[in-house]
Amino acid sequence: MDENDGVHRSKTGGDAIVASTSSSTLVESGKMENSVTAKNREASRGDGATNLTEHLLSIQEVATKYAVSIDTTDPAKSFGLTEIEAAKRLKENGPNALSPHKKRNAFLRYLDVLLGLFNVMLLVSGIASYILLAINFVGNFQNTYLGAILILVAFLNAGIEFYQQEKSAAILESFLNLIPSQCLVIREAHTHKINSKELVLGDLVVIRSGAKIPADLRIAGATDLQLDNSSLTGESDPQKRVVDGNGCSNPLEASNLAFNGALVVVGNGYGIVIRTGDHTVIGQIASLTATEDRRSSPMTTEIEHFVKIIAIIASIVAVVFFGVAIAVKGQSVSNALNFGIGTFVGFVPEGLPATVTMLLSIAAARMAKKQVLCKDLQGVETLGAVTLIATDKTGTLTRSQMTAAYIWTGLRVYFAQTLVPGSADAELCAPYDVEASDATREIAYAAALNTTAKFASTDGPISASQILGDATEAGLLRFAAAKLDDLEAIQAAFPKVFEIPFNSTNKWALSIHAKKHASGSLVLYLKGAPERVLALCDTFHDGDTAKPLTADFRTRFEDMYALFASKGHRALAFAYLPLLESAFPASFAFAKEPPNYPTHGLTFLGLVSLEDPPKHGVREAVGRAREAGIKVIMVTGDHPLTAEAIARKINIMIADTRRNVARKSGVAEADVPEEDVHAVVVSGDGIDALSEREWETLLRKEEVIFARTSPKQKLEIVKRAQGLGHIVGVTGDGVNDAPALKKADLGIAMNISGSDVSKEAAAMILIDDNFPSTISGIEEGRLIFQNLKKSIQYTLTHIMPEVWPNLLYIIVPLPLPLSPILILVVDLGFELCIALSYAYDVSENPEGLMKLMPRKPVTKESVARLKAQQDMLRRNYVPIGDAQSQEGTILMTRWSWFRYLLFRFFSKQFWLGLFAKTENEVLIDGDVVSYALLEAGTLQTVGCLVCYFFAMWWHSGVSPRDAVAHANEWGNPGNWYLSAGRNVTGATQLEALSYGQSAFYLALMFQQCFNHFVCKARLSYPVGDFMFRNWHSFLGVFIGSGLSLLIVYAPPLNLAFRTNWRLTPLVWVVALAFGIALYGYAFVRVAVKKRVAPAKYTEDVEGLQMFPTQWSAAAGVGA
Repeated sequence: MDENDGVHRSKTGGDAIVASTSSSTLVESGKMENSVTAKNREASRGDGATNLTEHLLSIQEVATKYAVSIDTTDPAKSFGLTEIEAAKRLKENGPNALSPHKKRNAFLRYLDVLLGLFNVMLLVSGIASYILLAINFVGNFQNTYLGAILILVAFLNAGIEFYQQEKSAAILESFLNLIPSQCLVIREAHTHKINSKELVLGDLVVIRSGAKIPADLRIAGATDLQLDNSSLTGESDPQKRVVDGNGCSNPLEASNLAFNGALVVVGNGYGIVIRTGDHTVIGQIASLTATEDRRSSPMTTEIEHFVKIIAIIASIVAVVFFGVAIAVKGQSVSNALNFGIGTFVGFVPEGLPATVTMLLSIAAARMAKKQVLCKDLQGVETLGAVTLIATDKTGTLTRSQMTAAYIWTGLRVYFAQTLVPGSADAELCAPYDVEASDATREIAYAAALNTTAKFASTDGPISASQILGDATEAGLLRFAAAKLDDLEAIQAAFPKVFEIPFNSTNKWALSIHAKKHASGSLVLYLKGAPERVLALCDTFHDGDTAKPLTADFRTRFEDMYALFASKGHRALAFAYLPLLESAFPASFAFAKEPPNYPTHGLTFLGLVSLEDPPKHGVREAVGRAREAGIKVIMVTGDHPLTAEAIARKINIMIADTRRNVARKSGVAEADVPEEDVHAVVVSGDGIDALSEREWETLLRKEEVIFARTSPKQKLEIVKRAQGLGHIVGVTGDGVNDAPALKKADLGIAMNISGSDVSKEAAAMILIDDNFPSTISGIEEGRLIFQNLKKSIQYTLTHIMPEVWPNLLYIIVPLPLPLSPILILVVDLGFELCIALSYAYDVSENPEGLMKLMPRKPVTKESVARLKAQQDMLRRNYVPIGDAQSQEGTILMTRWSWFRYLLFRFFSKQFWLGLFAKTENEVLIDGDVVSYALLEAGTLQTVGCLVCYFFAMWWHSGVSPRDAVAHANEWGNPGNWYLSAGRNVTGATQLEALSYGQSAFYLALMFQQCFNHFVCKARLSYPVGDFMFRNWHSFLGVFIGSGLSLLIVYAPPLNLAFRTNWRLTPLVWVVALAFGIALYGYAFVRVAVKKRVAPAKYTEDVEGLQMFPTQWSAAAGVGA
């Protein structure tokens, strides 16, 4: 059974108890309260996005509803609200800001960490030590140190983890709200600049190009106003906004509403505030994150599971042998309790929590250098465990920057960026050269002159310069600026004398410029929808001259148009007309109404395709993820064709969809067998209707794209994937991604382009917005998992040499070979120093690391096991209450829940599941336990005991037989005996024991130094360059061994730890011999493992394109 079978208290459910498996959840019925505030619940009657009605009202009706004075003919002359009324509404409704997540008191957060099971075990042991001290102060004086150290370690463990959590939270807060948002508002007939938090319902906001919409607005005035709504909808195209609207009933698609967070791409206008703060659409989406809980990370679950097992075993052994010590061996209660505490302490690897936390902290620091910020330390390892990445498109995989790609002009196809030699585009296209022909020059002039966009600044490279204007205009302007020598000089030389902006009726934009030619002084340029532009043309430019349009040309036009569309590009056509001086002299006064400009008889210049290109390195990053066995799916609000076109460029989709398979096979789509379809594109319209079986079939496909999705649907996709056992990573930057980011096992937000809501919901932030950093993080996560496993294997090995001395103390009996205080010195001394060095280990096989199978792969067998487990729960425990609460959630009564915990151990299914062979690799698995506790642990115990007996014999003449015969009264003043004619007094016995304990302690240290290097090799033999590249290993061994030698040989420390500085170095030789034997055994063990259980690697994915896209190759070259 998976370690995910655990218990935790629901954050959203108050007293609700949740028992989670990786596919199902049991929840106690009762207080299942949504965490939305009372204010939001009251507002939900009319403030949700679905309840917006202002787009259906006239602007005058909206003004009346919100009691604001507005001039509908000229909003700039409006009176707006009075300052008194605005202040009153601000007091009544609160500031225009999203409510921050409620934070628990820092002290309570620290207590949460301190009261973890591991720390509680240490605290109980420490308190028990002081109870013994109170019973017998002289005899248990050493417990003064023991109890203090145990309690201190618990507080230190909690302190380290708490500090790291607070440090990550502080870094996140530094990213949020760096600069207070300002906006322009009309109040009392004057325009004021105010903090956006001070906006109130009914305020009249002035909208300017380049600004962000500060609240939900009803448009009251607009001039060429276009908004970028991608953070809300995922739609990359700018959306036009008008006063009268488009009559759409869905407010999210209404053209007379502007939502909080949208960016004003071009134009200006005015809007009445209709929603503020939590009541805005962005606030409603953000509230979804408050009702979602992130599952515990795989590592957290596994460590908790291991700690529970250790706690149970340690408690049972300690209690049983405590009873044996009293009843059978006649020990006093004080001695028996001391033994019980020693046994308990021996089982508990005290340094493990600190080791794990510090290893993760070191890895997190390394990832920060790679521009990946981890808010949660567990996220470092979770990233390495992901089996599915659900990624947004716009701004995550693509640049969110329209860029010119293909140019078809003069009957030739050119490529605007740098061509990659040998690529399909290199065979189809020629590099674009503005001087290649008259046609190539004129189309560049058309892009430069017929534009409403402009550079905000000319500093820096063209590709990075901000442009004021919509995305399409910006892409064309960048293209022109990159290809023409001096854009500003050209625009100044050929000034615009007249223009008709693009509108939805004409679907073209026209401009006339003072540009002399052979027959006049004016030139008309026109661009727009290809079919509309071609309809206005009589001739086409063949590169040299204008020729009449022919049927052959129209066929070639259609072919090129179809080619660009198939690639998901936006195609625009260009035409021009040199105006005759006789008809249109330089002083001609053009007018829009009635139109006196020519719109027919133009010369067709060509087509330009634009796309939102993939970011640098995305294709290779996705390919590496897929080679690592990770499923990468695209979840976007964009059009399905656009999404598929981008996906095929970046390795997300390689195989044919059902439509393509049907076309190639010559059969109907309905006749294509399901097993022949490996790639699927699903539109949001069909997601809600999917059955559970269809979801399972869909997510089992190799390549999946979800397009036109809503925030709720993105959340559903994450839940469904988790329901199949996937460890889900979600990347996104928009508000619409926030619920999915919060629910995912690891939400990854963008820093630069990401919204505050998405950053708050995510567990990890890409500081540079670079998706390939995610793959670097996965590699780092896999490496830290391997290193953690090595470190834990090394740390656990000393448990048996610590436990057996306490057991032999009662069973044989023996004078105690290792005292509890020395056990702590082992765990928190040299062991901690050496264990931490694993954080810096390199991979055994760097190329093979990303070819290893995910450690919890999702297969047919794993899904079947999860379904069987879920069916067992449903059969035995009848669900009550609302069955539609969450996917995979079963509501239970408290009695049913305890019945489940109590009786599950007596079910056949439980034990079959517990010992079922799975593909999963857990942090502490059978291989680790077998090596640490049975194999190496036993060998080290033997080595330590040999050194223990050797030291007692060498220094004091005490034989093993003598030690066993007189163990019960060892060291008591009256316990003396004759050995080889020599009187061995109690004082001599204590001195012999100090030699023996010192030898045992040093023998464990020396053997662990060898074990440290043995544990470095999990997949190969313990030889090779990787064994010695980590200089921290040698530093750890040096510090750890130095500390151990000081404890034994430095006289001031002897008093506290009862060691003996006269111990002979011959003991070292014996210990080193056992260390060498352990190293030799490791070679035999690896050879057996390679034959019996070889490492599993992923299969190669056919068709991956592991070379840069044109955009990667052309980075910084006008793109």
